[in-house]
Amino acid sequence: MKRVLAFDLGASSGRGILATLENGKITLKEVHRFPNNGVKVRSTLYWDVLYLFDQIKQGITNAKLEGGFDSIGIDTWGVDFGLIDAEGNLVGNPVTYRDARTDNIPEELFETVCADQVYKRTGIQIINFNTLFQMYYMCKYKKADIDRAESMLFMPDLLGYFLTGEKKNEYTIASTSQMLNPYTRDWDYELLEKAGIDKNLLCDIVMPGTKLGKLTEDICEELGLDPVDVIAVGCHDTASAVVAVPTEVDDFVYISCGTWSLFGTELNDPVISQESFDSSYTNEGGYGGKIRFLTNIMGLWLIQESRRTWNRQGNDFSFNDLEKAALASKPFQCFIDPDYPEFGKPGDIPKRIQKYCEKTGQYVPQTVGEIVRCIYESLALKYYHSFLNLKKISGKDFESINIVGGGTKDPLLCQMAANACGVTVYAGPIEATALGNIAVQMMAIGEIKDLKEARKIIKNSFDTKQYDPQDVEVWQKAYETFKTILSK
Repeated sequence: MKRVLAFDLGASSGRGILATLENGKITLKEVHRFPNNGVKVRSTLYWDVLYLFDQIKQGITNAKLEGGFDSIGIDTWGVDFGLIDAEGNLVGNPVTYRDARTDNIPEELFETVCADQVYKRTGIQIINFNTLFQMYYMCKYKKADIDRAESMLFMPDLLGYFLTGEKKNEYTIASTSQMLNPYTRDWDYELLEKAGIDKNLLCDIVMPGTKLGKLTEDICEELGLDPVDVIAVGCHDTASAVVAVPTEVDDFVYISCGTWSLFGTELNDPVISQESFDSSYTNEGGYGGKIRFLTNIMGLWLIQESRRTWNRQGNDFSFNDLEKAALASKPFQCFIDPDYPEFGKPGDIPKRIQKYCEKTGQYVPQTVGEIVRCIYESLALKYYHSFLNLKKISGKDFESINIVGGGTKDPLLCQMAANACGVTVYAGPIEATALGNIAVQMMAIGEIKDLKEARKIIKNSFDTKQYDPQDVEVWQKAYETFKTILSK
């Protein structure tokens, strides 16, 4: 019986999970968990990548003490990267996507290549923090760092390099960059040239399931290990989460729900049209060369950051406290667009919500419960908005939605999603991202046959909870008001 070790790093925490497959079911054991917070230094928000690597080594040590493992896989959030110089050393700490450095950069690039052409070439939703804009910024304003660099590695590629010494760009994480051609599954060199980005910084692309390399001798000596394979899994966390959607049908809708809510479906080929551009749908890479056709929606970050603000003010709210306060508040008093740019930055989200409601001529929420209810209802209605767009663009009628990831622990949001979208929601598994990482490793080492079998095993291994829609007509009426907010 083989065991695999999955590291799943999100934008707020990371964990190491040891997994086994026995009698057709996967068993998980968390061996390490650690926070992941950006560090602000002189107005720039960085990732502490050396700390993250040290935590990965701690997780490896803990897994060794639990009996060892046969392979390692790492997944993280998208778009961010580190630069490596000719001697193999890191050129500064990676900067986080929430940093303000790219706030106006898309508009600068669009003077050279217009926005619709960037979308037509890449099929990626235009967001100011995409790697294309980060790299354009660096080439224009941080040329000294670029001149020192020999390679660019996305966060999971970078951590994999620290473990193996191998420099590769994995397909699913590369696809988030807005620098990839979604038809060839390779870099768009013409776009890179127009943007002034040196193509020589980019590494060869490998597909999920590729054996990246073995642990280096110095890592093995330091941690007392024999060499094991590090596997390039679906290195973008959403790509891993989609692998773990417990469905047996080809046409399905998922929400990978956590800090972000990724709302979409899985396709064989990209869909790039004016309609998909206007609806902010993106074509990211999936396992087996699939396309994750989805839109990025600000997710539970709004709740998480609001809670941080209130607790900094001397409160001690749990997430359960916030949910109870929301349930005790009057419904449908006001709405926000969760993707309003100011909501994506760290800081006083409750105050920004109040200002947004005032600016849009709505009731201004006063209490903690009213603000939290506003967030939940707005998220659910944004799901419905995205659901309508997805059905229209794809020409498909979906009968249910699968919510996977940490958001499945939030019954209020799951029920509201069912109510707003008017279809049954199946919530689970919670550990979808880690499970997708694990499944790809197990396919790579021959423990699982293919993606279809992996999803069947995951479905049989973990419970899902069913939420049937309620008060649909009331939610439909609320959506008509919500639409007017989106247009402002």
